Amino acid sequence: MADTLVIIPTYNEKENITAIINAVLDLGDDFNVLVVDDGSPDGTADLVDSMILSFPERIFILKRKGKAGLGTAYIAGFHWALDKQYSFICEMDADFSHPPAALVQLRNACFLQGAEVAVGSRYTKGGNVKNWPLDRIFISYGASLYVRLLTGMPVKDPTAGFVCYHRSVLSSLDLGKIKFVGYAFQIEMKFASFQSGFIIKEVPITFIDRTLGSSKMSGGIIKEAVFGVLQMRWNSFFHSYKKN
Repeated sequence: MADTLVIIPTYNEKENITAIINAVLDLGDDFNVLVVDDGSPDGTADLVDSMILSFPERIFILKRKGKAGLGTAYIAGFHWALDKQYSFICEMDADFSHPPAALVQLRNACFLQGAEVAVGSRYTKGGNVKNWPLDRIFISYGASLYVRLLTGMPVKDPTAGFVCYHRSVLSSLDLGKIKFVGYAFQIEMKFASFQSGFIIKEVPITFIDRTLGSSKMSGGIIKEAVFGVLQMRWNSFFHSYKKN
């Protein structure tokens, strides 16, 4: 039985979903896939359903009625993974911006190298970004520096969405206290792990901007990341993310 679950949230990813699932399955029997689809009108879920017929023990899907945010999609996936007793739970995008082959390094960081959270990092030594305009690199790197300074986290890419968690992390955190639903969810999960004393290791990756489908980035996402992090840091003085 696979010990690693890769959670892939989707909304209108028909151009990518079949290929990304196949790329994960090609890594070997240690990896299964859970797609969390937010009612994609383009038929993404139908494509996953057709693949499940061929791989009923390795591909799974949670269907939600509409867009409820990236964070709630991952939280739903985390609960599903814990219920199914997976040892390692990974997050990744459907659009190949996260290299599927690097899932092996993320899993190994938790399985063999003592990490409890492994982050696929663009900004650690050996990491890189391809096909991004300079303004987007500036915004992303600036946001990472802002988060590091404000939170004190020793993570060079705190906004990264390519992560592997040991189940002990997710089972120890009170996931109901995670408030962000957009991309700042990634910041809050790392901060919750850091604040709770878990070991975080960064694994260098090359992030490649999507070539198919459309980006989900918006002004609201940036606002949440900038102002929400301030609120998150303030709240951290009064509560812990760990279960009581």
